[in-house]
Amino acid sequence: MPAEEPILGLPVMRRRSRFPSQPLAPHRRAGGTIAAWRVWGLALRLLRTFAAFGGLLLCAPLLGAADPQWIEVRSPNFSVVTDAGERRGRDAALHFEQMRSVFGALMTRAKVNLPVPLQIVAFHNTRELSQVAPIFNGKPTQLAGLFQGGEDRSFIMLDMSVENPWTVVFHEYAHCLLDGNLSFHSDPWFEEGFAEYFSSIEVDNKEARVGKIPEQTYQILQQMGMMRVSDLFRVQRNSRTYNESGDHRTTFYAESALVVHYLYDNRLLSRLTVYFDALQVQKKPVEQAIETAFGMTAEQLDRALHTYLSTGKYRYYPIPTPSGIVAAQFSVTPLSPADARAMVADIHVHSPDYRDKALAEFEEVLKTDPEHAPALRGAGFAYLQQKDYRHAAEYLHRAAQRDPKDPRVHFYIALLLNEQGPPDAARVKEIKKELETSIALDPGLADAYSLLGFMQAISGDTDKGIATLNKALELSPLNEHYLFNLASVYLAAERVDTAIGILHGLANSGDPEVAARAHQGLDQARAVKQQTGRLQLRIEKEADAAPGGMPKVDGANGLKTVPVLPAMHFIKGKVVAVDCSASPQAVLTLDVGAKSIKVHVADSAHVELIGADEFSCDWAGRSIAVNYHERLDGEGDVVSLEMQ
Repeated sequence: MPAEEPILGLPVMRRRSRFPSQPLAPHRRAGGTIAAWRVWGLALRLLRTFAAFGGLLLCAPLLGAADPQWIEVRSPNFSVVTDAGERRGRDAALHFEQMRSVFGALMTRAKVNLPVPLQIVAFHNTRELSQVAPIFNGKPTQLAGLFQGGEDRSFIMLDMSVENPWTVVFHEYAHCLLDGNLSFHSDPWFEEGFAEYFSSIEVDNKEARVGKIPEQTYQILQQMGMMRVSDLFRVQRNSRTYNESGDHRTTFYAESALVVHYLYDNRLLSRLTVYFDALQVQKKPVEQAIETAFGMTAEQLDRALHTYLSTGKYRYYPIPTPSGIVAAQFSVTPLSPADARAMVADIHVHSPDYRDKALAEFEEVLKTDPEHAPALRGAGFAYLQQKDYRHAAEYLHRAAQRDPKDPRVHFYIALLLNEQGPPDAARVKEIKKELETSIALDPGLADAYSLLGFMQAISGDTDKGIATLNKALELSPLNEHYLFNLASVYLAAERVDTAIGILHGLANSGDPEVAARAHQGLDQARAVKQQTGRLQLRIEKEADAAPGGMPKVDGANGLKTVPVLPAMHFIKGKVVAVDCSASPQAVLTLDVGAKSIKVHVADSAHVELIGADEFSCDWAGRSIAVNYHERLDGEGDVVSLEMQ
């Protein structure tokens, strides 16, 4: 790789041409959710919701006795489940191995992270795929491939009867890889442009041809025209252009792809970090950031892109495919009909529109095989999503007994324990044990590291918690939820300035929920900093007032007031009583697990509140999260309150 391309690089260009490309088959990106695990204290509760598309119940002929045998093909980095035959299964696994290798070359990285485990399902024909396809106007969408994202598991589904199903899923596969490997925050134009660039790669057993512009990109931009590049670069994820179907969105995708091609062809990719630093850190306007990074004004870049489009010429690059990947060496394992049905139900349980069907599908498998481990795990997860903790525990523990080496089972058990109430010391210990087991079995599960980091932090091992949260970020560098959680732990550890630095970046997030949480966190962090300063000043004044400047002795209990800030803690519990008899001061009595604690509010009119407009003396019975400084008598001085 050229030395001047430290972020993204390509070999030296060999050919310059323009080739027609087959039109893309329709594709959609579906999303899934996992029951959000709770964190207490400064982390608050973050719920991640993805766009949800589900599938229909697979009909009997799909899994009938006369159908082809379902098998699992395992390559070094992928699992492909298919009923399209061994040859097609090996071919699918080979394509993904080749594309993974190409991505590593594009990103100039020795290691390619995938922060969420990926399952590839290669269906025999269009009818089978249509039964897990997104529904539009009451009918399955016709497509050649589908990506369905989740937090604990993602799926790529292919129609193997289509001549070329790869393009429609490699766009989304590129997003997965960017999530795990990009080391700087970018904007939608780059992420979508790179995904389009990546999806157009052609791969065979000899080489990958990188950088070919599909003919439809030219047609779209020639017919619809181009946006000003400064407007393109301003598009965010919460904008109408990015989210609403129509000409503007179509132009956005096509022009984003053209810009990424242009940057590659002109060796400007290495300037991206300069651009995003100028934009996000130095807070320069888009036009100034363009000039700083690329050495031309936005208007000059517009003209350059129009010329690039009008010439109809581009560079594409050959990259040798890795010689060590041989499809014949992949392992092949037959799957039973129960395995296949459980796999389909697993797709459905990660599709919110259809997860109600999934539980019935898992139960059907268990009628014929009561100890089927994947079905037990899936049913337990489905019950966990419904907050039916009794049945979730029953099924998940049966799954763990049946297959103790399933990392997802241990992860789900940890989620279950965390969902069941405020984590006392015994529960935290059990949660950490399950997460450590899950990570030992699957070291790539980023969410397990994130939850483990919090459990370590709230059990008093802050440094280890921070290290573990950073491991989660190493696997998923741009995950804003992990960053928010890390900021919360820094704040709890009284490393306020570090927390504020992280929260400042998140306050500009394109995700409105993350941005709102970050603004709340900033307010809280500033309140902590202000209160810490006042407390330090009070202690110093008391020390100055004592004879000889020594800390004074409290004659009632013999305890010394020393100029050391008390530790800050966070708890979650239920309000038993609120004493407002000394208003504006107030005392809240909280039920926290097996014990109660009193926390003192110095000024109820100015206390930091989240989830409530004003303090109330009628909060008895309400759930609450509290950040407080511990007093010598075991009670606490409130820093902030969050109503649940």
